[in-house]
Amino acid sequence: MKYRSLAPLGALLLSVCLTACSSSDGGSQGAAGNKTVLDVWLMRDSVSAAFQKQFEAGFAKAHPDIDLKIQIQEWEGIGEKVTAALASNDAPDVIEVGNTQVAQYAQSGGLSDFTGEVDELGGSTWLKGLAEPGRFDGRQYGIPYYAANRVVIYRTDLFRKAGVDATRIRTRDQWIAATEKLDRGGTQGIYLPGQNWYALAGFVWDEGGDLAVRSGGTWQGGLDSPGALRAMDFYRRLQALGKGPKDSDEARPLQAEVMAKGQVAQIIATPGGAGVVVQNNPALKGKLGFFPIPGKQADTPGAVFTGGSDLVVPAAAPHQKEALTFIRELAGDAWQKKLALAMSYVPNKTTLAGSVSSDPGAAAMAVGAAQGHATPNTPQWAAVEAKNPIKEYMTAVLTGSDEKSAAAKASRTIATTLNSGS
Repeated sequence: MKYRSLAPLGALLLSVCLTACSSSDGGSQGAAGNKTVLDVWLMRDSVSAAFQKQFEAGFAKAHPDIDLKIQIQEWEGIGEKVTAALASNDAPDVIEVGNTQVAQYAQSGGLSDFTGEVDELGGSTWLKGLAEPGRFDGRQYGIPYYAANRVVIYRTDLFRKAGVDATRIRTRDQWIAATEKLDRGGTQGIYLPGQNWYALAGFVWDEGGDLAVRSGGTWQGGLDSPGALRAMDFYRRLQALGKGPKDSDEARPLQAEVMAKGQVAQIIATPGGAGVVVQNNPALKGKLGFFPIPGKQADTPGAVFTGGSDLVVPAAAPHQKEALTFIRELAGDAWQKKLALAMSYVPNKTTLAGSVSSDPGAAAMAVGAAQGHATPNTPQWAAVEAKNPIKEYMTAVLTGSDEKSAAAKASRTIATTLNSGS
């Protein structure tokens, strides 16, 4: 996957030529003779060319009656393309979608229901941050594919110089104390921009709160709950131990580039950010490490937003049985282990976390993934992110506004937006 900003990809518009939505030629045989031609859409960077070749060979050997045709799709514009495919009579058989997008597609009635297959597919051990957004109205439409989440990327040399042992940072209080030691002598303890709302969301979940809650069919914003207010207070304390701008997010400027330029001891990012740091400053190669975002207690890592993908089957797909066969393979334990190692992803089940133990960044992600969450499961959440009152709220608090008043205002905006689609 292109490690997107772990958010829904934008408004879904019916603007794509339907003939571009599938390569199935409207039939199931063609050059494949008596084989069933199975059309699958996977996203750019979801799999490497080498893994795809290995998987296709293994699948062909195990299922000689299925001719697998995988198309790699681009993230840009994919929402419109999927929407068009679901509304057509020429849909592919399996589509990879962002985990938080499933509700948008399921609401239209365009997805096949896998509720009866959850147990067979190992649903009891699926990562919660992939499985929960794959459900809509109590039915399972998305099958967890792979996950990724934020960790702490740190400079091992700066930690060593400050006498800080990263392996001993297990709680949020210990993290604050260590960051205070690092934030001296021209070194930023942490570069944390003021609008990294995904990081704040993790702290909110740690405190038992949520960004929004539904009660009696009505949504209420959750930023003004006691737990969410405690989370914002922690964010404020941590953000102050560096020079991150209070009025922008991690992409403006790109925080990995900031870390590459100067004496920044830590950032909160996906492990792939370390590669960007080194690309911009090769002198830092071998000087970056990873640890899970700490939780309130030493025995529980911090909650994180789980990004990643689910696999869905259009209701109009011509080969439902074969589509399930494909999902059993790609989402099954054997290929999940291989995918995780090949792509540095977190596999879709908690029981498979050990398969990435040899990859420091992925191993740190896997620890956090056990505490993974998703944004509120409603098609209207994309509209919340488009306005993003959470970012405005964070900047307001960090620049001196009354926290309770700012939280109540943001919560009202969230509620109005979510309820407008009810």
